[in-house]
Amino acid sequence: MAFRLEEVVPWGRSFEEYRRMFALSDKDLSERILGCADGPASFNSELTKRKGKIVSIDPLYRFSREEIRSRIDQVFETVLGETRKNAHEFVWETIPSVEALGRTRREAMDDFLDDYPEGLDAERYIDASLPELPFREKEFDLALCSHYLFLYSPHLSHDFHLRSIRELCRVAREVRIFPLLELGAVPSRHLDEIYKKLQEQEYTVSIIPVKYEFQRGGNRMMKVRNDATA
Repeated sequence: MAFRLEEVVPWGRSFEEYRRMFALSDKDLSERILGCADGPASFNSELTKRKGKIVSIDPLYRFSREEIRSRIDQVFETVLGETRKNAHEFVWETIPSVEALGRTRREAMDDFLDDYPEGLDAERYIDASLPELPFREKEFDLALCSHYLFLYSPHLSHDFHLRSIRELCRVAREVRIFPLLELGAVPSRHLDEIYKKLQEQEYTVSIIPVKYEFQRGGNRMMKVRNDATA
């Protein structure tokens, strides 16, 4: 099925949110990182400024900066309106209000847009998507998957999740996935079975609390390693 920009809702998170969502230490940030489904997040831009080594993948990156900016402008107020309508699903502490959320997201996405042309030329932003990635085995030390796997469980099958996590483990020594909830702030319908299946296939799997919670109850990440192929 074709990936159409008019069906995408670009929504970018900040560098500090990534640090907290994935419990990233200074050592983690010095490693070779793959960001999966990063969209218009500012993590790549900011980490590059800090001399980090990162590649982000998303089918969004087949579009121009102007096209992405236009789509952000089209959906921005709609997303904030839906968030306001479902405010009970979120924890309003670090981000105290819908208005503050808008400012935080807009700042992150503007940072991404400023960096995007240079990042494309440097191949830091690559048009690719799960469950098949264009990278060598263990090309990265750490793969981060933000707000894609598990979050879209109503739309992505159990098999898709399993294939995607195995593929991330092929290209990276460690995989971290956040959050473990699906839309509506409820536990992912796939989580327990995926956890069990990965363990049966001799992956090392753990669920780890993190110091970040915006989606209510969304304060855990999954960490996966396949040490047999490390």
